[in-house]
Amino acid sequence: VQLQASGGGLVQAGGSLRLSCAGSGRTFSSYAVAWFRQAPGKEREFVARVSSNGGSLMYRDSVKGRFTISRDNAKRTVYLQMNSLKPDDTAVYYCAADTYPRGYDGWGQGTLVTVSS
Repeated sequence: VQLQASGGGLVQAGGSLRLSCAGSGRTFSSYAVAWFRQAPGKEREFVARVSSNGGSLMYRDSVKGRFTISRDNAKRTVYLQMNSLKPDDTAVYYCAADTYPRGYDGWGQGTLVTVSS
């Protein structure tokens, strides 16, 4: 499976963005999908995860209550709605499929989110 993130941009603190992760391949709906992000000079970190059927969601603590992950398997797309954005959310955002036990795969080019103060 190959995934491609899009929807990033420049937004002021307190603003919102919606990221999209478009998947290819008939197996897209078989995989859980997660969002990760990497800020300049920092390690990549987990942001949120949605199970294959959308019924189970996980978030890192710092985005709980502000970010919402969802998916539309008919469109082979996973979304990340980001509200109340903070400068600390500035990063390149990536999505990947959880191909357990092989780990996360299908990384594509990320999308840059810049939050100005």
